[in-house]
Amino acid sequence: MRPSLRYATLSGYLELTQALELDPGALMGTIGLDPADLAAPDKWVPAVSVARLLELSARASGLEDFGLRLAEFRRLSTLGPLSLVLRDEPSLRNAIDLLMRYEHSYNEALRIRMAEVNGLATVRMWLEFGEPAPSRQAEELAVAALHAIIREFLGPTWQPLSVCFSHSAPARMQTHTALLGPRIQFGHSFTGLIMYAKDLDAPNVHSDPTARARTDETLRSLGTPKGVTTSGRVRDLVEVLLPTGRCAADEVARAIGVDRRTLHRHLADNGETFTSIVDATRAGLAERYLSNDRYRLTEISELLGFAAPSAFSRWFRHRFGDSPSQWRTRRAYLPGA
Repeated sequence: MRPSLRYATLSGYLELTQALELDPGALMGTIGLDPADLAAPDKWVPAVSVARLLELSARASGLEDFGLRLAEFRRLSTLGPLSLVLRDEPSLRNAIDLLMRYEHSYNEALRIRMAEVNGLATVRMWLEFGEPAPSRQAEELAVAALHAIIREFLGPTWQPLSVCFSHSAPARMQTHTALLGPRIQFGHSFTGLIMYAKDLDAPNVHSDPTARARTDETLRSLGTPKGVTTSGRVRDLVEVLLPTGRCAADEVARAIGVDRRTLHRHLADNGETFTSIVDATRAGLAERYLSNDRYRLTEISELLGFAAPSAFSRWFRHRFGDSPSQWRTRRAYLPGA
C-alpha cells in the first residue's frame, strides 16, 4: 500500500501558485489530483503524488525554493490531532519524540530519527515513497516545517548549528537563508538539523500541565505509536544492526530480552516474520541512500548488510522491478514536465 499524507500538507498551495500566476488546477490535474480536495485537509493523498506536484510546480514557476515558500503557509495545526498534544509537551525533546513515534498520524512517508553525541543533537529526515520520485521540494518543506515547530518551543530567534540537505545548492539562496538562517550545508550525507542537545530540554513556557488528560485521550485516538510493539522494536534494531553485518534474529532477540523462538511467535501474532521486517527495512533504507547521489552502489550494499553488491542488485530488482541504477534514473521523471 502506498504511503499517504494529509492534504493539509498542501496548505497554502492555491495561494502560492496563484500568486506566481500558475494554474493550480492544471498542475494538480497532471498528477491526477483534484484541487477541490484541498478543502478537506484531513483527507489522505499518496505522498508520492504530493512530492511530484511540488517538483512540477517548482519547474513551472522556475523557483528552486518552491517547497520553502510553501512552508511559510504551514501552521502547527497542519499535523492534525497531534498538534493538540505537541503544543502542551513540557519540552522540545518530548515534542520531537512524539513526531517520531506518531509519524503515521500525519505523514506515512516521512521518517525522523534523532541521535545525541558529544552535546549535539542530530535530527535526520527522509522520505520513503516505495517508488522512484524526485523529493527535493518535499524534503525542504519537511525540514522547514520542523524548523518552525522548534521555534514554537524555543522562540523566533532560535537558530540551529546547521541545516543539512543531501541535494545540491540552488542558484539563489535568499529564501533559504531568510527562513532557515545562514548555516546551511548542501551535498551533505543526510538531510536534517544539527543543534545543541541542551536545547531539547528547554522548558516549554506555553505548556499547560492541566491538559494531560486531554492529551492521553488524543494519543489513544491516533493508534499505537511506533516502537511500542515487538514489531516496532525489531524494526528499530534492524535499522541499527544492518550496517554492522550482525543483523540476525538471535542478535535482535537477545537485545529485546527473549529467545529466538519467542521472538518469532510475537512477530507471527502481528502477521510478520523477522525476514519480512528485514526486507521492508532494507527497502526503506535503500530508497533513502539511492536518493542521495553521494552514496555509491557498493557503499549502499554494505550499509544494507549485503555480502556483495551483486546480492544487493538481485534483491533490489526483485523488490522494486528495477536495478538500483535504473531506479536512480527514474527518480527524475515527472509527468507533463
